[in-house]
Amino acid sequence: MGKKSAFKIQRRLGIELPGLGKAGALERRPYGPGMHGMKRKKLSDYTIRLMEKQKVRYHYGVREGQLRNLVIKCKKDKSRSWVDSLIISLESRLDNVVFRSNWAPSIAAARQMVSHGHISINGVKTNIASALVKPGDVVTIADKGAKSGNYLQAKARPRLSAVPAFLKVEQDGEKEKVSMVASPLPEDIPFAFEKRLVIEYYWKLK
Repeated sequence: MGKKSAFKIQRRLGIELPGLGKAGALERRPYGPGMHGMKRKKLSDYTIRLMEKQKVRYHYGVREGQLRNLVIKCKKDKSRSWVDSLIISLESRLDNVVFRSNWAPSIAAARQMVSHGHISINGVKTNIASALVKPGDVVTIADKGAKSGNYLQAKARPRLSAVPAFLKVEQDGEKEKVSMVASPLPEDIPFAFEKRLVIEYYWKLK
């Protein structure tokens, strides 16, 4: 996704999404893109719910079909609200863990690092960005990954100011390693998010 596209998405949704890796979208033009962006118009209830769902989809960089399948899976979890299960699953994805550890400037960049074989879980290299990291797992980065442009850019200007409490970043010789010390919590999502609206958007999905 290009810089202009990331800016347009954030302006359209009225929020900065850290996962897109493009800060400053709302600083100069805090309104939607296009010639009618400055005009205020009343949004329908459906549009409001859709926009809230789109925040989740664009931040985590998942396709609509992937998100719908994950919603269906999470609705089978009766131990908690399905939307809480959804956020926990998305926060547990390997590409998100790489991003939240400040190893990549965006989730798309983190996904690229995983696909190039730069990331391992418990010493086993994986190229599956959607692999779920569990409490007790240790994520490491290859020498080549630690010298990549994505890693160096993230270290120069972290997109997020703090690593979340469910992750612990430690020095591992000249590199870093990341341990998942607890399960993510729904409130660990790094942007303003109204769960009720997403629940209403997907209420018919089974």
